[in-house]
Amino acid sequence: MPDPGRGIVFDRVSHAYGERAVLRDLSLTLAERRIGVVGPNGGGKSTLARMINALVVPDSGTVRVGELDTRRSARKVRREVGFVFTDPDRQILMPTVAEDIELSLSRQSLSRQERADRVRQVLERFGLAGHADHPAHLLSGGQKQLLALAAVLVTEPRIVVADEPTTLLDLRNARMMRDAFATLDVQLIVVTHDLELVDDFDRVIVLDDGRVRADDVPAVALSAYRESMT
Repeated sequence: MPDPGRGIVFDRVSHAYGERAVLRDLSLTLAERRIGVVGPNGGGKSTLARMINALVVPDSGTVRVGELDTRRSARKVRREVGFVFTDPDRQILMPTVAEDIELSLSRQSLSRQERADRVRQVLERFGLAGHADHPAHLLSGGQKQLLALAAVLVTEPRIVVADEPTTLLDLRNARMMRDAFATLDVQLIVVTHDLELVDDFDRVIVLDDGRVRADDVPAVALSAYRESMT
């Protein structure tokens, strides 16, 4: 489990898009190694996720990643927090698989050999080594999502946030992502409608109408969510 002093803290956070409130006076401390966030559409899940790496800043209240205020230190926060989007095509920018991974390292002070070693290692880790020189856009949906995850992890973030990473995947590829998540040695926060994806996590938070409706171990929180939906 991460040191709670280096956790993620939401302190009385509220946010709205126009007149639609999506988070309402939310206070949370996220310190467990694997945390799932579930809830109905429009409940505030994706906004919460984007606040963790400063893609969105709150209208009121503060979000801190360790000692960093996301409003004041967005660039530093993004070095700590990697973000995986629902659609991997939003993240895949280069023609080949290896080039796309290497692009993530472009702002780091590494030698050419160090970059090559990092790329090779992360491709091997996610079973993509045989596709290093293949066109990235020709990968399967699951392989694209693994590539997006690999491109985040190659920068060695302390935290990874994934926003509905299995929504566009079939069952086989969703299981591939679950297996990949199980191997991660960073703090992981996953927003999802796929309840099986987070049923072995350390903690699950249920968000609805911008408020926490349940916050417990997966068996308890997911049961509460299922009951609320019936």
